[in-house]
Amino acid sequence: MLFPFRPSPGAIVPTNVPSVQTPSKPAFQRVLLKLSGEAFGHAGKNGISLDETLAIAEQLKRVVEMGTQLAVVVGGGNLLRGAQFSAGLNTIKQATADSMGMLATVMNGLALQDTLESLDIQTRLMSAIPMDTVCEPYIRRRAIRHLENGRVVILAGGTGNPFVTTDTAAALRGRELGVDVLMKATRVDGVYNSDPEKNPYAEKYDRLTYHKVLQDRLKVMDLSAFDMCQEAKLPILVFNYKADRAIERAIAGHAIGTLVTGE
Repeated sequence: MLFPFRPSPGAIVPTNVPSVQTPSKPAFQRVLLKLSGEAFGHAGKNGISLDETLAIAEQLKRVVEMGTQLAVVVGGGNLLRGAQFSAGLNTIKQATADSMGMLATVMNGLALQDTLESLDIQTRLMSAIPMDTVCEPYIRRRAIRHLENGRVVILAGGTGNPFVTTDTAAALRGRELGVDVLMKATRVDGVYNSDPEKNPYAEKYDRLTYHKVLQDRLKVMDLSAFDMCQEAKLPILVFNYKADRAIERAIAGHAIGTLVTGE
């Protein structure tokens, strides 16, 4: 349940304070948030938007202040997608193109890191591709220690391997780090029985089981990532990061998006 914001007598209330506040305690202790590259830019445009990145960082700051241990897997599609080289002259091999895409995730990771630190939130940027001059190498035990010390761990470079999506990287890191839930932030507000951008009558699911997802061939994550979550019984929450304070509400346990579990 949400409670209205009531200022103390005589307090000066800024006009931009939301009328609804999120609870002070998170529903999940340790969370893996998967942010696609498009979260760092304006819709339909390439590049990194400073205001979009700041909006994400401000939510993450409040999440950390709630007491959540937060790891973030970042994509790079706003800068470059390996698949864009699959057509045309084919002068760039897919393995090379995928490596270029992984480097793009490091750029987004650097942008998010500096933005969070400008808000006084401690971070560590870790990459599956060794890049010692700009970030730490990904080491599981070190990442867990950072989480335990209250730092936001930003995970870039995918898995360090071509032909693997950032969905798979998120599932892998989620299992390695022992998170309570994998949250997939997208531009849609959950999982539907058909594409809601094409079918205005598409029906949204509030909850799903792994079995139902496979049975109906619903699009939640790529299959290898989904299998990894199912095997570990790792819950998946799919939600629209653009909704008002969506990341905070999701981590606070509000009914948002679509939750996929074993039951």
